[in-house]
Order: sequence, then C-alpha cells, then structure tokens
Amino acid sequence: MNCEFSGKISDRLSRLAIELPTWGFADTGTRFGKFLQDAAALTLEDKLDDAAEVHRLTGACPSVAVHVLWDVPEGGARALADAAAVRGLRIGSINPNVFQDQCYRHGSVASEDAVVRRRAIQHLLDSVALARAVGSRTLALWFADGTNYPGQGSFVRRKRRFMDALREVHDALDPSMRMLVEYKPFEPAFYHTDIADWGMAAAFARHAGPQAKVLVDTGHHLPGQNIEHIVAFLADEGALGGFHFNDRHYADDDLTTGSIDPYRVFRIFVAIAEAERATGRDLDIEYMIDQSHNEKPKIEAMIQTVTTVQELFAKALLVDLEQLESARAANDIVAAEECLKSAFATDVREALAAWREARGFPRDPLAAHRSSGYTARAARARLPRKQASGGSYA
Repeated sequence: MNCEFSGKISDRLSRLAIELPTWGFADTGTRFGKFLQDAAALTLEDKLDDAAEVHRLTGACPSVAVHVLWDVPEGGARALADAAAVRGLRIGSINPNVFQDQCYRHGSVASEDAVVRRRAIQHLLDSVALARAVGSRTLALWFADGTNYPGQGSFVRRKRRFMDALREVHDALDPSMRMLVEYKPFEPAFYHTDIADWGMAAAFARHAGPQAKVLVDTGHHLPGQNIEHIVAFLADEGALGGFHFNDRHYADDDLTTGSIDPYRVFRIFVAIAEAERATGRDLDIEYMIDQSHNEKPKIEAMIQTVTTVQELFAKALLVDLEQLESARAANDIVAAEECLKSAFATDVREALAAWREARGFPRDPLAAHRSSGYTARAARARLPRKQASGGSYA
C-alpha cells in the first residue's frame, strides 16, 4: 500500500534532524581486531567530509557528534567549529571520554582513587567548556564504570560519587545547555554497571538538576525489554533527552538502525508521535546515530540508517491516533493493534522519494552516492596516508 504525505507529515519530517557520529566513519572493529576499509576516514577532516556527503544527499544531518579525545584538533575549539562550518555542518553533541585511559580501569567518577575521580570530573568540565566554545548545547555522557566481581565495590558509595560528580558538571552548564545521561546494563563491566538502566539514569538526572535528561541507546537493553514503554514513560515525565540509534540481535551490537527489528523502531516513533500529539509540539530531544559499521561501507551504512529512520518515522506519523484512542476506549484490542499494523505495512518509499525531490535532494540518496564516485575518490586520497602511517591494508 503506497501513500502520499499530508502537509502536516511533510512538515514534521522536514524538522527531523538526525545527528551523525564522527566515529561511525572511521575504521572500527571488535576487541578481537579492527576491520579496515580503504575509504574509511583517517582524520577529523575525513570524518567531516563523509558527514557532509551524507547531509548533502539527505538534507537531514546538519550536526556531527564528536568524541573529545578523538576529534579535537590542535587548533582547539575554534578549529573544530570552523572545520565543520566550511562543510555546511555544525558541531552537535560533545561526548567526553572517561573510559579509555589506563587510570580508568577501575572506574572514573566512581573510582576509589580521589585523584582519578577529580581527573574524570575535570575532563567533564573541560567538555562543557568545549561545548560552549563550539556552540553545542548537548553534553552526552556514557560511563564504563562498574565492577566485574561480587564484593569488588560498594554500590551505594559509587552511586553517591556519581551523584556528586553529575551535580557538579550540571552546575557548570550554561542555561541553554543540556546534559544527557546514558545507561547500559553491562559491558565492559560484567557484574554490575553503575548506571545500569533507564530508572537509574533518570534518578541521576533528576538529582543532577533540571537540565539533565536521559539518553536512550536502542542497543542498551536486556533481551525482551519494552523500549517504547521506556520512551513513553520518560517523555511523559519530561525526562527524555534523546536517542542513540542502532539495532541489535544479541546485545549492544551497534548494527544499522532497523536492520534487525524495524517494527520496534516504528513503535518507538509511535510513542513519540503520541507524546507530541498530547503536548501539541515537537519533543525537544536529540536524534543521534551511534553505530559501528565494521563490514558495511561507512557512508552507505549511514545513509541506510538515515533513510530508514525517515521511513519509520513517517510510518509512525501515519498512525490514526484518534482511531487508536477510540479502539482503546472500547477495549477493542484487535482494532487498536490494526491501527499500528496498517501504518507499518504502508509503503512510504515513493512518497519519501517525492518529498526529497521537492526539497532538492536525490530521490534515492544511496543510489546517488553509489553513482557519485565518492568512495573511490576517498580511497585514492586516504589509502596512501593510511599505509604511510603504518596501517596494514590489503
């Protein structure tokens, strides 16, 4: 079943901005090793070039998330902001890194070592300053802190350290900024993680202050978790700050969005559509991608995710919410479910192609990218630099 978008749906899609991560364009892998691609980004400039290519083809990705330790050039904040601006982009969320250095092997802000805790907090404060300097309003926080064995740490003492640290960082924010607190049930710690679920993240955010919200990574849940329930609950509490979009089959697989369970992503968007209908305005949340494309070509995988998010968001906007409410009021379970299934079964690809064309973008961004020769040009320019830097490339 095909469709045409109403003006309301078209306008809402036009306001859907999807943030790209710099790390999604570089060579990545698993703890067993990296999987190398000739055209993968090597430098910050390469990453921004690739992000600009995705934005050029989709028109939906004006901002780029950066990791502080991986992406800030020698010229600092000004050079970072300028490098994005000349490519028609802006710097989006600032992602501190308090998990990579050896001193954090037993935790960052939850560490037993006061010197390590202060180092981690100072890095978070420096990240706030970086956000201010580049014009970003978002500090996205993920912590690897946790323990691997029973008795290794005090749950309560670590909790209180987190609360103190997050409150200190929150108090350093400008009024226009927000702090997003992410959660993860396990990995790299396998006995307990200090921010293990959405309830803990919400409690930490609430304690930190009104500019702190919860960041939902769609891969950071135990099997069977009802993510759309979490999203609806947080939205109703005014505690939903944004998403890291990816997909998973086993755990935090970081696969392209919708590649495993598109119906789940659709249901998340239905929860958002219902929240926006209730408030009469767009939710003030961030839509960000966080994926690891070990085998897929980097840009192609990003385009796949962006267009899939648009498709599933459009399908959610097609749900007849008045009809859905009528079915609920009558306890007509079948009719209520059919409201969702009917919208999900609608083929929106042609409508999206026409919508893109009307806005001056390719009808099929992936096909346009493949025919552009961008990947071959990038490989020719980057591979010699990679080989010169000592990388092992076939």
